[in-house]
Amino acid sequence: MCYSAQVRANYRDYVRLFGAHLSIKEFVQLFFNRQEAKLKVPKAVEAAFEGEATTPEEQEVKRLIEAFKGDRAMALEKELFAQRKRLADAERIAQSNLKPAKTVLDSLRIAPSKISKARLDLEDLRRTDLLDRDSRIFPGVYAPVMVVRDGQRVVLPMRYQCRPAGRPAAYDIEYPGTYNARRDNLERFWKGQFGYTHGILLVDTFYENVKRHDMEHRALGPDEKPENVILRFQPNPPELMYIACLWSHWKKDGEPDLLSFAAITDEPPPEVRDAGHDRMIIRIKPEHVDAWLNPDPKNLQALYDIFDDRAPAYYEHRLAA
Repeated sequence: MCYSAQVRANYRDYVRLFGAHLSIKEFVQLFFNRQEAKLKVPKAVEAAFEGEATTPEEQEVKRLIEAFKGDRAMALEKELFAQRKRLADAERIAQSNLKPAKTVLDSLRIAPSKISKARLDLEDLRRTDLLDRDSRIFPGVYAPVMVVRDGQRVVLPMRYQCRPAGRPAAYDIEYPGTYNARRDNLERFWKGQFGYTHGILLVDTFYENVKRHDMEHRALGPDEKPENVILRFQPNPPELMYIACLWSHWKKDGEPDLLSFAAITDEPPPEVRDAGHDRMIIRIKPEHVDAWLNPDPKNLQALYDIFDDRAPAYYEHRLAA
């Protein structure tokens, strides 16, 4: 399972590489919905809209981002003030002749860490230079995905965990692993999307959870418990990966529309398996992009042929920071 990836979060990469069009309406809706719901949007996705805004829609996206950041900064400043007061009150009681109660001791222990976290969160919110982690997505986080709509390549913001159309919202909890779609299950679990709604996600690096003893090719010791480690995989030489995805447009009266996607996974190459992981996201060659984005549901074998015609690549790994 690809639980995390560092993606090209700036929609302009899709425009430059594929001549795709930005569907600004969906981005406006995403940032509007984020005001009420706890939607997760990477900092690098925001940054693409924080420069010059030329159209009314781009100006609205920029305004929504600024309003969200302003509200978030205010909430963090209130938290910082409250925790500083909590700490000062606890220190005053502790310095008196009174025996401090458990609540005072708890405040002395907890408030400093909450003060530190609020300060770091404020600094991160106000930071303008982008880091690698600003483009990293996890399940539940939004990313730009390219699809074909009305014969045109279009970039849409989608959540990384697919909720197929017609399913209840509780589907997300019942099937938490639907951010990946196994190749051997495409014609069963994913039959409503495979052959119909395909997308492309641009990825530089992907991350996997593995067991340390599997990575080290050894059995667990008599009293040893399994230890999880996170590995960072990247092609050597580094190159942009075009990842095959399935997506869905979920609708229900009285609730916001949801665009969501899953990355397709398959058996890994030997070096990924040797590192302790048994799945890998499927990357496709640039020359197959059109065929993948315009599938024929009556010729699924042509889609499997795309999966099998992979560019030679070697994936190096190292422990993630």
